[in-house]
Amino acid sequence: MKEEIKQNGRTVLSSTDGFSMPMFFNNLCGKNFSGEKYRDYIRDIALGEMGFMPGEISLYRDGKQVRTGIIPKL
Repeated sequence: MKEEIKQNGRTVLSSTDGFSMPMFFNNLCGKNFSGEKYRDYIRDIALGEMGFMPGEISLYRDGKQVRTGIIPKL
């Protein structure tokens, strides 16, 4: 099973391990972090290292969209 996180139709992250993409997706949408930790994660990791931009993201499983979320503009 291939899982991907896409933004603007482009795959930014993908994996076949079955657990890392949902975890990253939750991190990006603020479900695993909040407050200052979330802001720092978005600024330093998501925008700074992973290549995401503020805006809508989607989680895909085997080519089918299963969830959507938002990366906030800081």
